[in-house]
Amino acid sequence: MSPEQIVRPYGTWPSPISTTGVARSGLRLGFPTVSGAEMWWSEDRPLEGGRTTIVHQGADGTRSELLAAPWNARTRVHEYGGRPYAPVPGGGVVFANFTDQRLYLLLPGGKPEAITPEPGLESGLRYAEMIVRDGHVWCVRERHHDDDGVSRSIVSVPLRGGAEPHERVRGSDFYACLSLSPDGEHLAYVCWDHPRMPWNGTELRVTRLSDGETRTVSGATAESVLFPRWRDDRNLYFVSDRSGWWNLYRIGVDEASPEALCPLQEECAGPLWQLGGSSYAPLADGRIALLHGRGDLRLGILDPETGVLTDLETPYDGWHPSLSSDGHAVAAIAYGAAVPRSVVRVDTATGRAEEFRRDIGELPDPAYLPVPRAVEFEGRSGRRVHAIVYPPSHPEARGDGAPPYVVFAHGGPTSHSVSALDLEKAFFTSRGIGVVDVNYGGSTGYGRAYRDLLHGQWGVVDVEDSIAVAEWLAAEGLADPRRIAIRGGSAGGWTVMAACCTSDTFAGGVSYYGVSALASFNATTHDFESRYIEWLVGPEDPALYGSREPLGRVSGVTCPMLLLQGLSDPVVPPAQSQAFADALAERGVPCTYLTFEGESHGFRRAETRSAALATELAFYQQLFRT
Repeated sequence: MSPEQIVRPYGTWPSPISTTGVARSGLRLGFPTVSGAEMWWSEDRPLEGGRTTIVHQGADGTRSELLAAPWNARTRVHEYGGRPYAPVPGGGVVFANFTDQRLYLLLPGGKPEAITPEPGLESGLRYAEMIVRDGHVWCVRERHHDDDGVSRSIVSVPLRGGAEPHERVRGSDFYACLSLSPDGEHLAYVCWDHPRMPWNGTELRVTRLSDGETRTVSGATAESVLFPRWRDDRNLYFVSDRSGWWNLYRIGVDEASPEALCPLQEECAGPLWQLGGSSYAPLADGRIALLHGRGDLRLGILDPETGVLTDLETPYDGWHPSLSSDGHAVAAIAYGAAVPRSVVRVDTATGRAEEFRRDIGELPDPAYLPVPRAVEFEGRSGRRVHAIVYPPSHPEARGDGAPPYVVFAHGGPTSHSVSALDLEKAFFTSRGIGVVDVNYGGSTGYGRAYRDLLHGQWGVVDVEDSIAVAEWLAAEGLADPRRIAIRGGSAGGWTVMAACCTSDTFAGGVSYYGVSALASFNATTHDFESRYIEWLVGPEDPALYGSREPLGRVSGVTCPMLLLQGLSDPVVPPAQSQAFADALAERGVPCTYLTFEGESHGFRRAETRSAALATELAFYQQLFRT
């Protein structure tokens, strides 16, 4: 602490990080693809309604935006989408357009041309997980029927000629992770059925394309297998959590048991919320680029013959599981505590990392950025809890006594928070409000046993661990126990509301599009998560649901709350936030409820994000005033 620092009330420190700066920084860089000296990636435009474009950097270093407004490269399969494009050999890209969800072919110098049928009377068709091979686009097709039913299949779509898509595989509720064998004779993929989610149990299947003969190679109802990739025409690599950790395996298509290539008590994958990613990439020399770790994932190179895994020395602390490789270089989204999410290409021969694009164009003085610290401590019932602490940081201001803190509860809930530089967190910490990410029991990144702690316990374990991290902060003298709030979005919003219903630990709560009532959520949410609650809480039972959901326990709320909701949200419909706001109002509990026209599940528009952040800061400043 510098003697020149001026004592100022927490929450009021002057900061160069503005709401506008935070809102404009959210480029959502995603799904980079490398081919020789060329690179592609997706990138949001917050100032253009939050649409997504595709960026290409050529071999000569020339960078171009392939899609001008109003084109919007975004697929709605599973509503969470995923990789919205695929490069076409020889030039061009295929992409899913958000407005009509059709696939379009864009060739160099041309205009996008639709290659899938117009939406007909049978409502909508959606496409994801695109692979371009031999003049066809192989992908998952999602069909939304008039009776609100949803079905999925794997199809091949001709790039030219206007022929109808050819259905190749059907019969399961969900498909993902498509991979064609080098000789083009077999298709490997992952599939699963309701009520499972892909982190509960999936199957790896191989279909012979000449006659449709299919066999299950690996996987089960209690084994999550992901990301099959062909080593050659008869052998596959894939990720499985059969050991209790998502690790990498090899299996022959005619073999009964897989071979573990590098047994680790670490994760080599993450939850399959979006389609089109991968946590590893086979290289031309037989080695494998592999992500692994606990919490944040590191990038290493695995020799599958010896099992030796060697980490690459790069300036990044973590990598998103969206690796792409041309056999020699690897492209991915990487980040660090002081490095924003960035599109990176790594030469696997030399380990040299080249950065192409950052999520944040201009960083503030590092003195305004928090230095994250990963912690693990014993919570309630002796359970270990993982968290990342971001203390207040400012070069010229300091507070008097312990600062206020906000507990961030991540969404999912089968997901986890990472230590990436995040201007939204820095917006608060640079003003004297600490932040702590809690990776409560049920989070990914720490093995299947930790992930399964939430089985039947949603609204219990996540709440207990959120309270535990607040108590730990206070016990360590890091936070003022009277000035700790909690915030979260989606499933994190549920945790916020449930925690405020059952405990007086928190001075206030902020919920972004949170779930408040289980039966109505089951009846109105999208197909992908329509049976998720059965695993998280249990089969529908009025007594059980009423004892667990925030709306059924709203009488326990005594602290002020802020609720924010997009009015076009298909995942957590606005009625969820509205019902909770109405219930609080009936009981005279202070509550501000803000809605945003045209926003969905996760705010994309710069003006929305700026307004929401300004309101949240004002809420905390009012809450933490002494």
